[in-house]
Amino acid sequence: MGLEDRRDDEPDVYQPAEDSHLLAEAACERIEGGDLVLEVGTGSGYVAGRIADETGARVIASDLNPHAVRQARSEGVETVRADLVSPFRDGAFDAVVFNPPYLPTDPENEWDDWMERALSGGEDGRAVIDPFLASVGRVLAPDGVVYLLVSSLTGVDAVVERAGEEGFSAVAIADESFPFETLTVLKLLR
Repeated sequence: MGLEDRRDDEPDVYQPAEDSHLLAEAACERIEGGDLVLEVGTGSGYVAGRIADETGARVIASDLNPHAVRQARSEGVETVRADLVSPFRDGAFDAVVFNPPYLPTDPENEWDDWMERALSGGEDGRAVIDPFLASVGRVLAPDGVVYLLVSSLTGVDAVVERAGEEGFSAVAIADESFPFETLTVLKLLR
């Protein structure tokens, strides 16, 4: 589904799609009731809401997009406007969940609006993933886990390698194939 198609329903907020469902399922199977969970880039709040409902964990969601914050809050999700993990305290979270913008995007075709920011990962698809990997370790509890969704379009091996440079070991815990890409959920541990 192209950017244009996604814009029709709620033009400013990424709505749940196949990637959201895959990530929510993988996270719900592994997160426990007593956990404190952060979902970065929550969009509509779908993944955060499912984790809270299905596991009983306390979930905080963040998004840079004020429209997404408003929509997620209207769904009952505790949401903060934030860039990645910047406002959160060190060692706070047992799990961090992220469905990042991962589509490689030609800089000359940028729309520069909220929907594009939800989808575009810059030229290599990793413009948001790399800074996330560099900063997420700070907010993880000592045995905390990251659940990160990546696409074959982004280069899963490159993400795994980058995670390794930031001190994480990565294992694929779920994947789903589509005609144009394969989506993979990576579990990152220190």
